[in-house]
Order: sequence, then C-alpha cells, then structure tokens
Amino acid sequence: MSNTNTVIDMVAKEALRIAHEKATFIGTVNRSYDDSYAKSGAKIGSTLRVRDPNQYIRRQGSRVMDVQDQNSTTQTITVATQDGVDMRFNSAELALEIDELSRRYIEPAMSVLVSGIDGDCITTATKATYNVAGTPGTVVGAVASGFSDTSALGNARAKLNQGLAPKDRNRFVQMDSITMASVANGIKGLFHPKSEVEKAWREGFIGETALATFYENERTYTQSYIADVTGTTDAASLVTDGGSTVDMHTTVVSPNVGSVFTIAGVYACHPETKQAYGHLQQFTITVTSAGGGCTVSPAIYLGLSDSTAAKQNVCSSTGAKLALTDFNSKALTFSGSASTSYRNNLMYHSDAFAFVTADLPLMDDAHKCVRMQKDGLSLRVWQASDIRNDELLMRIDILYGFQTLRPAWACRITN
Repeated sequence: MSNTNTVIDMVAKEALRIAHEKATFIGTVNRSYDDSYAKSGAKIGSTLRVRDPNQYIRRQGSRVMDVQDQNSTTQTITVATQDGVDMRFNSAELALEIDELSRRYIEPAMSVLVSGIDGDCITTATKATYNVAGTPGTVVGAVASGFSDTSALGNARAKLNQGLAPKDRNRFVQMDSITMASVANGIKGLFHPKSEVEKAWREGFIGETALATFYENERTYTQSYIADVTGTTDAASLVTDGGSTVDMHTTVVSPNVGSVFTIAGVYACHPETKQAYGHLQQFTITVTSAGGGCTVSPAIYLGLSDSTAAKQNVCSSTGAKLALTDFNSKALTFSGSASTSYRNNLMYHSDAFAFVTADLPLMDDAHKCVRMQKDGLSLRVWQASDIRNDELLMRIDILYGFQTLRPAWACRITN
C-alpha cells in the first residue's frame, strides 16, 4: 500500500510540473487557489466574489466637501468546470520509472488537458476584450510601402495605458507563430538589446518589446464576422446610463459573440479625468440577439447621475457628456469585413483575467487518491483497480473557473 501511494504522489507531482510548464496563457494571468476548500474539497458550483476597485469624481475649485457614497461592486467567479484526463495501465506499465512513465503517459495526457483548458480560457478572454489594435486582414509586421509595420504593438500598448493598466513587468502577449515570425522579421532593423536580437534570429520569436513579454501560442482565437457589418442603431437604441444593451437588430442581424464595433459620435474617455480620447469607444458583443438588443461590453456609463458619474466611460468628441438620444439612429462600424475571419492575438496585464482552482474532494472509499497544489493549480489524481482485466485505472482532474475582471487592461491585436 505504501509503495502504491508513493507512486500516486509521484504521478501527481509530475502532472503538476507538466501542467505548470505548458500553461502558456493561464500561467500568465491572475491565478488564485481557494484554500477554504483545502480540507473538505469544493462542491461543483462554488463561487468566489472579487471586489472591483472603487471609482470617484474630483471636487474642483472648492474647499467645501462633496461627500460621495461608496459604490462598491463585485464580480462572481464560478468554480464549476471540471476537466480531466483518464488512463489505464497494467501492473507492469505502472512499475516503470517515473521518467519513463511521464514520457509515455503523463506528459501526453497532461498536454491534452492543459492545451484544452488554455485554449478555452484564451478564447473566453479574447471575446470579452473590446479593445482592438491593428488592421483587419494585415499581418502585424507585414511590409507596406517599403517598411515593416509593427505599429499595432504600440497601439495595443497605448490601449492598455489608456485603460490605466499598471506599467510593470506583468504585461504579456499571446501570439501565433506566423504573426510572431512576421514581427520578429519586422523588428530586425530596429534597436534592440543584443540578447533579444539573437533570440529573434535563433528561435524565430522575440522576448520583450512594447512593455510586454511575448509568448507563442497556436491557440489564439479567430474572430468571425457575419455578412452584416454596417448599419445603424435603431431609432430607439435601448441604451441606458449604466446599461449593456444596444438595439441594432433591424440593420445588423445576430452579430457573432466577440464581434467588435463602434458607434458614431461615441468617444472613449479617460477613466479619471473624463477627457475625450481621440478615438471612438470600442464595444464587443457578449450576447447576440436576432430580434432585440444585443448585450455589449463595456457597459455604457454616461455619467448623468451621481451613481454613474465616477464610472463614466464615453463622451462626445469634445468631452461633453452624451444624452441617451445620442445613441439613436447612429452608424455602426464593425472591426472586420463581411463574412471574414481574423486571427486575434492578445496583449494584456495579468490582472485583466483570473483563473481560479479549488480542491476536489477526496472520496471516503478511495485509498489511492491524492491532491496537490502548486502556484495556483490544484490537481487530484485517483487510482482504482480493475481485477477482471488486471488493469489500473487512473484519472487526473482539475476544478476551475475563469473570469474577465478588467477588460480595459487587455487589447486584441488583429491580423
């Protein structure tokens, strides 16, 4: 029994090591392990609440206090997705050295598990990100007018800055290898540290630029646009101050979730000063509708009341507050051509997204069942015997949740 338990412990440790190495995207976002379930294990459907930062407005030109009510809000992360990978061994196979066991069984199994989770999370994150930089249909770094255009990287960086993402060492880019090769080629004539130039030459990718660390990831999301990509909002757009609905169904029918668009005359503004930026606010479709208003992100805050003033995120081109009627019968422009798909790479700060795991329960009748945690990842390994076939069955499970917390701290880089 003790020898068997030792093997299970070794399998769990090796599985965690491989998962940690291969978690290209989830390894760079906020990872939280909920130790409140460490003894009993989490039940499916457990939720965690994360507080949003409070926002305020400035008192100007007066020493008389203008006290603001606290308007604390939270977001809920549901830890309810249980994924796993299942294997079977005979007695001889399980007796292999851990290195051989890992190479033949654990590594390919964990690669499939982590790749699937990583892909699902980056897809969810990209669809929820409303900022887009780059030119749809043009690969970043492609040669145009005699020079390689990598300006999309700087524009994505600017989007994060305008959203007030911290300028620290926690910004990252997930980029497919074709785009990475184009970017690496595009920067070869620019000034870079010798180590970065050598890396781009030897390995075909860059390590850091535009204040971000770059990773190659073939699982980056591809956004598809429908045949209707231009139109107007309805005469009654259904927009409210603080709401997330825009009615466009008479002109743009059922746009795909993740489609990004702008509304004529609706400009983005600085989160604190409320001064207008020089570009229209971008929105992404989160819930599509063929017969009514689509749900969009970000929610539209006009700042018309005390409860929305601090959260104001749109304005006119001059910085003036918009009225609800300013959204009626306005031109819509989608970031993409009709019936076309675009690879969307992603630049983000680690705190833009959260990946949360919790302990799965250890079953009372399972003598060969262990769970381990490392750097925010919790895995359970469970083994049982099949006496009829002289086999050992093994399952590796993870219980997790993923949530977009601060989409303003992320930006797609379209191709």
